[in-house]
Amino acid sequence: MDITNKTNRPISVPLPRGKKLFLGPAKTGQVNAKAAEHPPLVKLVEAGDLEIDETGRQHNSPSTGASSARIGNQASGPTGNIRRTGDR
Repeated sequence: MDITNKTNRPISVPLPRGKKLFLGPAKTGQVNAKAAEHPPLVKLVEAGDLEIDETGRQHNSPSTGASSARIGNQASGPTGNIRRTGDR
């Protein structure tokens, strides 16, 4: 589930187990269905500060995103874990 900050100020969204999600103005974050039922979060939604999008769409498809990321990592060269020796 996506949640969107509808205010013009950053907002701290209370989540279950004492966790928080920080959202900037007009930014979107993701929470699970159990978190969407958390009473403090429901209170923010009812006040109009947050909007919950329950469409359940998937942003990255595993079939295309994983293969392209794997190819990019192989061709990117060294990872920076090289020991440098000699005069610097």
